[in-house]
Amino acid sequence: MSQSPMHPAGRSVPTSADVARLAGVSRATVSYVLNNTAAVRISEPTRRRVREAAEELGYVPHAAARSLRAGHSRMVLLPTAHVPIGPLYSRFFNDLQWALRRLDYTVVQYGSVGLDADEAARAWAELRPVAVVSLGQVELTPSGVELLKRSGARAVITVGPQQVPGTHALVMDQSRVGRVAGAHLVERGRRALGVVMPGEPGLEMFSVPRLEGVRAAAEEAGATVVPLPLAYEEEAANELAGRWRELGLDGVFGYNDEYAMLLMRALQDAGIGIPEETAVVGSDDLLLGRLLRPRLSTVHIDMVVGRELAELVDRAVREPEAAPELQDLLASRVVHRESS
Repeated sequence: MSQSPMHPAGRSVPTSADVARLAGVSRATVSYVLNNTAAVRISEPTRRRVREAAEELGYVPHAAARSLRAGHSRMVLLPTAHVPIGPLYSRFFNDLQWALRRLDYTVVQYGSVGLDADEAARAWAELRPVAVVSLGQVELTPSGVELLKRSGARAVITVGPQQVPGTHALVMDQSRVGRVAGAHLVERGRRALGVVMPGEPGLEMFSVPRLEGVRAAAEEAGATVVPLPLAYEEEAANELAGRWRELGLDGVFGYNDEYAMLLMRALQDAGIGIPEETAVVGSDDLLLGRLLRPRLSTVHIDMVVGRELAELVDRAVREPEAAPELQDLLASRVVHRESS
């Protein structure tokens, strides 16, 4: 009979009682230390002795058992993004995960590609998370939020363009990014504006509101706006640059810095003067944009830091009956450089 690889012959699974014996403490003390229970004061030497004993024995607490004792899990579910969200947002969500871990939450990323709103809510609820932080890739519905809460989620946090009833919402008004970019271009005397619309699937939730923001700023100044579909490929940028003078555009908002840099390089290769013939503005204020020549003007976005969102999650878990909070994000301002 073959032995299970999880439990080799002659080796038992270590228990908290084994840790307690080796450390010379009670099982309750082991539980307090390894579960980071703040309500009980335990000396640092004792804590160190328990952790060393657990490490020596290869003992880890049982998550399900800990959840039963606490009445809820410590799992925060982050549905993974299935669209390219760029360096700015990637850094934000990395910070969020680090901060949640420091608050003793287990962060689980869940692939939600291909799921509609209700399917996603049911799939997430099966894992019984204590909180869900939805990044807006799946548009939660009020019924989905209610399902999650009935399944034990104490907090449902949404990060997206609008609030979903019953959630703590971090509203990212993407139109504001486009509005400040458009306002900057018209202030620089540009009256025929292009707006890059990325060809990558899923970015419409960002690009469409940004286009509307540019249109709002242009309308106030009597300027025109032309959407410019563009794949993130050198060949596509070169093709667009080749007919640039036919389009008659004297300013362009590149959606973000990456698309703006791609297009700017193609325009320069086609002999279009930057900014003499066409002013270019990106978004996200990436370091690489400052290294180009001409340096790229950009929209700097002051996002909430991951630590602040982690603290909101923790507060909502501890006080689930508190009224959902609404916070407005994406304070935006243009950093004027040579490209505009």
